Amino acid sequence: MRLPGIVAIVGTLAMTAACASSGAVPRPFPGPRRTQAEAGDVSGKPSVADTAVVGTALALQGVPYREGGSGPGGFDCSGFTQYVYAQYGVALPREVRDQFEQGVSIRDSEVAPGDLLFFSTVAPGPTHVAIAIGGDQFVHAPSSTGVVRVERLSTRYWSARYLGARRPNHAALN
Repeated sequence: MRLPGIVAIVGTLAMTAACASSGAVPRPFPGPRRTQAEAGDVSGKPSVADTAVVGTALALQGVPYREGGSGPGGFDCSGFTQYVYAQYGVALPREVRDQFEQGVSIRDSEVAPGDLLFFSTVAPGPTHVAIAIGGDQFVHAPSSTGVVRVERLSTRYWSARYLGARRPNHAALN
C-alpha cells in the first residue's frame, strides 16, 4: 500500500471517530435543575427554555450523522448543538473547541437539561459535544455510522472520555 492510501485510511478513521458513540458520566450526575425565573440558577425544575431545547434535540433523533453537517439532512456533533440552540436565538460557534470556550463552566452536580456535555474522543481536549436531557442521559450526533440518538453518560465509553459541562447563554430564551 502506498503512502497516499495509508493517509486516506487514517483520515477516514479520524473522521468517523470524531463523534463516537456508546456513552458515560461521572457521579454525581445530574444535579438540581434550573427554575423558569432563574435560568442561570441551578435549583428547582427545568425552565421552559431548557425543556424546549431538549424537546427540539429529541425530535431530531434518527437524523443521520454527516461530517460537517449542520441541518436536518445530517449533523455532526457540533452542527447538531449549534442547530438546536439556533432555533431559540442562541448562537453557538461551529467547532466543538469553540463551543467549549463559550458559556459558563458548571460542576457535574449542577448539570441540567439543555447543558452541553464535552468529551475527548479522538484527540486531547474537547472533540465531541452533546446535550444533557436529564437523568443519566444525553442526545448527540455520534460517528459517521450513527444517527442522532440518546445515550447514557454512565457507560464506560463516555464516562472515560467526559471532560465537563458548560451552560450556554440562555438570555435569548427567557
